[in-house]
Amino acid sequence: MVTEVIKSIISALLPLCILSCNNWDILFCLYTGRLLVTNLRIIWHSLALPRVNLSVGYNCIINITTRTANSKLRGQTEALYILTKSNNTRFEFIFTNVVPGSPRLFTSVIAVHRAYETSKMYRDLKLRGALIQNKQLRLLPQEQVYDKINGVWNLSSDQGNLGTFFITNVRIVWHANMNESFNVSIPYLQIRSIRIRDSKFGLALVIESSQQTGGYVLGFKIDPMDKLQDAVKEINSLHKVYSANPIFGVEYEMEEKPQPLEELTVEQPPDDVEIEPDEHTDAFTAYFADGNKQHDREPVFSEELGLAIEKLKDGFTLQGLWEVMG
Repeated sequence: MVTEVIKSIISALLPLCILSCNNWDILFCLYTGRLLVTNLRIIWHSLALPRVNLSVGYNCIINITTRTANSKLRGQTEALYILTKSNNTRFEFIFTNVVPGSPRLFTSVIAVHRAYETSKMYRDLKLRGALIQNKQLRLLPQEQVYDKINGVWNLSSDQGNLGTFFITNVRIVWHANMNESFNVSIPYLQIRSIRIRDSKFGLALVIESSQQTGGYVLGFKIDPMDKLQDAVKEINSLHKVYSANPIFGVEYEMEEKPQPLEELTVEQPPDDVEIEPDEHTDAFTAYFADGNKQHDREPVFSEELGLAIEKLKDGFTLQGLWEVMG
């Protein structure tokens, strides 16, 4: 099975705060943290307690919107509301940005989620979809056709249906020649196994889909035998390549990209400053400069004060100290 590959599209490392969460099951309140947006999910974690975190896959999101909310940190502010569902349980998460001047963050989250929703053909098994136009496969972005095999029988019914097989870098597509709407699209992401098995029609290519798609077992009859073996070898090879570097179809680019550090760095010209000696001594500077002494200096009698004081450092006078203090 293809493992999840997180390919960060937006690294929105801005402090956010979960105001509240619907009290159906869990509750996060007023945690300041960091929100990460990838092509597959939204990740949030607390800055103070990293173990307090949240991962929301886009497939679990029922609705996502922005509206005004009351925040204890910022008062009336725009908030991101995410309604989700997992294992027949619904959760609602509310985020608000505690850093002003970042209005595009929430719109970017919504845009990435929309890109995920409109690219399900990359990830979901599809039956009877709008896949064929003028006898040609309607290609997805980044999709390439590697092979087209005519005369392939679909063994889903007792009599079989004659059609055409497309093998691409993303999926396998079959459609009936007599009825193009009778078709199936099987993305490599949902393929559990590919092998040759015996059937009542003879040896056939059998593709088993994952349990998430219903665990379909689809059979295809390809003649002659060497053509069948070549097709199985090619599909297994492309499936292996896809598993190493999946194409999920979620593409998004920030309209405003932050400038690189090199462009923001400005050389500071040397300051044309001349330090002139000052006749007035800074008493506070003298005090701090003498803060690391190992022991007190010897006491002496001050005629000005009429009492014994610690001997002053060379170059300092009581009169000078009094003038600075004044």
